[in-house]
Amino acid sequence: MEARLSLITLGVEDLARARSFYTTLGFPLRPESTNTVVFLQLNGLWLSLYPRTALAEDVGCAPQGAGFRGITLAHNVRTKEEVARVLTQAEAAGGRLVKPAQDVFWGGHSGYFADPDGHLWEVAWNPHFWIE
Repeated sequence: MEARLSLITLGVEDLARARSFYTTLGFPLRPESTNTVVFLQLNGLWLSLYPRTALAEDVGCAPQGAGFRGITLAHNVRTKEEVARVLTQAEAAGGRLVKPAQDVFWGGHSGYFADPDGHLWEVAWNPHFWIE
């Protein structure tokens, strides 16, 4: 198997709301999107939004589940100051601030927001390396 991640799919309760949230944040909508699935272009991969119940059915499991899901998504920024700006932008778009921007133990600066479906995103500035 090649070490590659091609697509991240988030199960969402309201596809239109999720589409609006991510496009408001500036994620480019891909032309392959339809009224039943949304594809957003990221650098090097796609983010897919799909109805939670349909995704659970596709996987073959129950759609219920809440709280910490054991996964976070990360968005690295170029400057320390950008962390707070992105968190504010996510809140304004309909997300929820989970952890405000702050200096962290590994020497960077980060915070967390949850999208309208509770998916956790870390916004981080790391002075030790840049992830493109």
